[in-house]
Amino acid sequence: MLAELSPALIAEVKLAAKLLKTKQRICLLTGAGISAESGIPTFRDKQTGLWENYTAEELATPEAFARDPKLSWSWYQWRRQSVADKKPNPAHHALAQWQYHTQTSAQQLTLITQNVDDLHEQAGSTVTHLHGNLWRNRCSQCGVPYQHHARDLYDNDNTVRFDDALITCSHCDGHIRPDIVWFGEALPIEEWQIAEDAANNCEVFISIGTSSIVYPAAGLAQLAKKNGAHVIEINPNPTQNTIVDITLAEKAGIILPLLVQEMTQL
Repeated sequence: MLAELSPALIAEVKLAAKLLKTKQRICLLTGAGISAESGIPTFRDKQTGLWENYTAEELATPEAFARDPKLSWSWYQWRRQSVADKKPNPAHHALAQWQYHTQTSAQQLTLITQNVDDLHEQAGSTVTHLHGNLWRNRCSQCGVPYQHHARDLYDNDNTVRFDDALITCSHCDGHIRPDIVWFGEALPIEEWQIAEDAANNCEVFISIGTSSIVYPAAGLAQLAKKNGAHVIEINPNPTQNTIVDITLAEKAGIILPLLVQEMTQL
């Protein structure tokens, strides 16, 4: 498979594999690009169908939900339906394989994602979600988790049965909302602390399918670099960022399986 890449990119993959093989503490941050390879549109893509006249900012803010909870909830139910059949791609599987192998080695791998889908979990990874989880809900007023899991709306033949009727909290009668970090909301404290600690203590920071100049990715990469870590970027459209030491300008689904394979052969 390496032969399909340019000589320059092959050299960079080998360089990254050699570096990673010698390091113990690795922090990885995945973004929309890795999910896009599984057919999940990025959050900032133009809306389609019934939602083409709306922007994400008009549907995914606390103010939008307070103003019209049915509209916002219906959009999220539509999003769930649109991604429910999506499956992990080779990048997700490669990360899961890498994480599995660290169980019997000295290497520590911390996987963090900005994505709200569950493709990492489907592939078998343990992952920290910075922006919440599309398949979980909580009360918009008291914050109590709504235990009924959206995945339960499947029947056995994977026919999706999403109901866009509003749900109220049994504790306070507030409206149930997706457990997602909306525009204008802070990142979850515990998850951010995990990410910050991993970036602060890692020897290599890898940015996958996400820009290294947009926060919070930029903050984590910069924190890692400040503390002496090497920074690797995997992105078909790499950012012009001076803190990146190795740029792998290709899709994650192509690079990560090769990178993991190279590491196992060293």
